[in-house]
Amino acid sequence: MILACKNISKSFGTDQILNNVSFHVNDREKAAIVGVNGAGKSTLFKIIMGELSADEGEIIFSKGSTVGYLSQHQELSSDNSIYDEILTVKKDIIELDNTIHQLESEMKNASGNELERLLAGYTRLTHEFELKNGYAYKSEVVGVLKGLGFTEEEFGKPVTALSGGQKTRVALGKLLLSTPDLILLDEPTNHLDMESIAWLETFLLNYKGAVVVIAHDRYFLDRVVTKVIEIENTKATSYDGNYSAFAEKKAFLRDAMLKHYLNQQKEIKHQEEVIAKLRSFNREKSIKRAESREKMLDKIERIDKPITQESHMSIRLEPHVTSGNDVLSIIGLSKSFDSLNLFKQINFEIKRGERVAIIGNNGTGKTTILKIINQLIPADEGEIKLGAKVKIGYYDQEHQVLNQDKTLFDELQDTYPDMDNTEIRNVLAAFLFTNDDVFKRIKDISGGERGRVSLAKLMLSEANFLILDEPTNHLDITSKEILENAINNYTGTVLYVSHDRYFINKTATRILDLTGCNLINYIGNYDYYLEKKPEMERIKLAEAASSPFSSAAASLNTPDVQNSESKLDWKQQKEEQAKLRKRQNDLKKTEDEINKLETRNEEIDALLTREEIFTNVSKLLELNNEKKDIEKRLEELLILWEELAE
Repeated sequence: MILACKNISKSFGTDQILNNVSFHVNDREKAAIVGVNGAGKSTLFKIIMGELSADEGEIIFSKGSTVGYLSQHQELSSDNSIYDEILTVKKDIIELDNTIHQLESEMKNASGNELERLLAGYTRLTHEFELKNGYAYKSEVVGVLKGLGFTEEEFGKPVTALSGGQKTRVALGKLLLSTPDLILLDEPTNHLDMESIAWLETFLLNYKGAVVVIAHDRYFLDRVVTKVIEIENTKATSYDGNYSAFAEKKAFLRDAMLKHYLNQQKEIKHQEEVIAKLRSFNREKSIKRAESREKMLDKIERIDKPITQESHMSIRLEPHVTSGNDVLSIIGLSKSFDSLNLFKQINFEIKRGERVAIIGNNGTGKTTILKIINQLIPADEGEIKLGAKVKIGYYDQEHQVLNQDKTLFDELQDTYPDMDNTEIRNVLAAFLFTNDDVFKRIKDISGGERGRVSLAKLMLSEANFLILDEPTNHLDITSKEILENAINNYTGTVLYVSHDRYFINKTATRILDLTGCNLINYIGNYDYYLEKKPEMERIKLAEAASSPFSSAAASLNTPDVQNSESKLDWKQQKEEQAKLRKRQNDLKKTEDEINKLETRNEEIDALLTREEIFTNVSKLLELNNEKKDIEKRLEELLILWEELAE
C-alpha cells in the first residue's frame, strides 16, 4: 500500500464536502476518483498533498515514497525554453555526467593512490549513471515532449510565451519524467489532443509507480484504471475494475437500493394504515396493539431515497419538422489562414438520421468547418448545400450565440418570446438553474454553466439538424451520459466535433477524420475507427475522376476497402511496393546493427570486470568511451527502428 486516506472530512462554512472518506491505493495500482462537479475531488487531492488541511482524518503514505502532483491550473513561471525547462528534471543526471567528465580529465594526470581513489569514484559514478538511464535521458525527454504534442520546432519556445494549456503540458512532462512512486493527476487530458491522450494512456499503463487520476474522459479511464473511487454525497465508495465496470456495478446497486427503498416505503405505509385502523377501533386491546406496532415502526432504520438521474440535467431533443433525406452536401471546400492550409477540396454529404463526428488533431480545422457551414466565416472555395426543410441548431463551444450581458432568464425569453415565465423557469430547472440562479448574468457564470444554457436553447430550438462544437466540454460524467442518451434518441441529424472518445463511441454512426488537409470517412463508431485506421493509412486512395464524393472522403466499409486498391493505378502500386521493400530492408539492417552493438556492449561489460582492465587507466577510458558511443548509437537506432516498424 502506498497511500491510505482514513476518515477524511472537510467543510467550507456550512457546506460539508467530504465526510469520513476512506480508501487506499496499492503499489503500481492505477485508480480514478470520479464524481459530479463540486463533489470534492480536487479538494481531496489538495488535502492529500497538504495544500489544504482536513477537518478530521489522516493521510498516510508508505515510508520513503515520493509523490508528484499535477493540478488543473499551472502557474509555470520560467525564462527557460520548453526543452530546457523539461531538462531541469534531469538535473542530477546532468551533474553526474559533468562529474564523470571531470574525473576522466583528472585521471589522465594522476598516479598511485590518487589514481586509485579517482578510479574507484569513477567506477561508482559510471555505474550510478547507467542505473539512472543516463545514456538515454535526452531521448527520453524528446520522447515525452513529442508524446505530449510538442514539435521539435517548438522545443526552443520560451515558457513565458506559452498558453495555459501548453504550460500544463510542460508541467505534466516534468512530472512524468521525475518518476515519483505515486502520481496524482487532476484532469490531465484537458489540454491534449487524441494522439497525445493515447500516448499518455500507454505511458501510464507501463508506469512502474502508482497513479491516481481525476478525469471526465471515460475512454481514458477505461484504458488506464483498475479501480474507481466515487465521491457521492460527501462519501467515498471503491469499485474494482475500469470505468465501464464501475458504471455497470453502480447502475445495478442503484436499482437494488431503489427497489429496497420502495419495498420499505410500501411496508411503512402498510404499517401506518394498520396502526390507524387499530386506533380507530378505540378499544383498549386494539390501542395497545397499535402502540406496539408504532414502537416497532420507530425502530426501523429508514433507508434514504437513492439519488436517481432525475436529480441531474433533463434533456429532450426533438425536431419540429422532418427534413428531406439529403441534409448536407459539401463539395470542394477549402480554407487557409495566411500560409496555414487547413483543408483543401474536401467533400462529404450527410443523410437524415446520421450522427457524424469530425475528429482530428488540434488546429486541423474541425471547428472551422462547422463555422463555415453556419456562415460565421467564409470558405476560400467550395459549395455548401442544405437539403429541403433543414433547420440548423448550433452549439458553439465559445458560446458566442449567447449575449453576455443578459440574464439566463432574459436570454431564453428574448429568443422564445411565446414562452411564459413558468415554462422558462421549468426549462432552466431541467438544466440545474433554480431560484435566483436564473437572474445571473451570462458573463458572471462559469464555462460549464454557459454550456448548459446553450444546450437549453438548443433543446427549445426544435431544429432537425444539430451542429455541435465540443458539446461535452465542462460537463461532468453524469451530464455527459444524459446528453448521450438525448442524442441517441434524437430523430433528426447530428454533426459534431469532439475530443471525447467515449462520447463519440456511444453516439457516432460515422466518423470523418480530418488529417493531412483531407477527410477520411469511417462508417462506424470510435472503436471501429481505431480498428480500421491502420488499414486506411496503408491504403492510399487515388483521386476519383467521376464523383467528388468518393475522393477525399471515401468511405471505409467492406466493399470500399476491397476495391480501394484498384483505385491506385499501376505505377502508384509499383512505387508503393518499392517503398515497402526498401522499408523492410532498412528495418532488417537496423535490427542487425542493434544486435551487433548489443553484443559488443555485453563484451565491454565483461571486460570491465577484469583486473587487468580496470587497473589500466588508458584501456578503461578507451572502453568507457566506446561504450558511450555504442549507447548513443543504440538510442538513434531504436528511434529509427520504431519509425520503420510503424
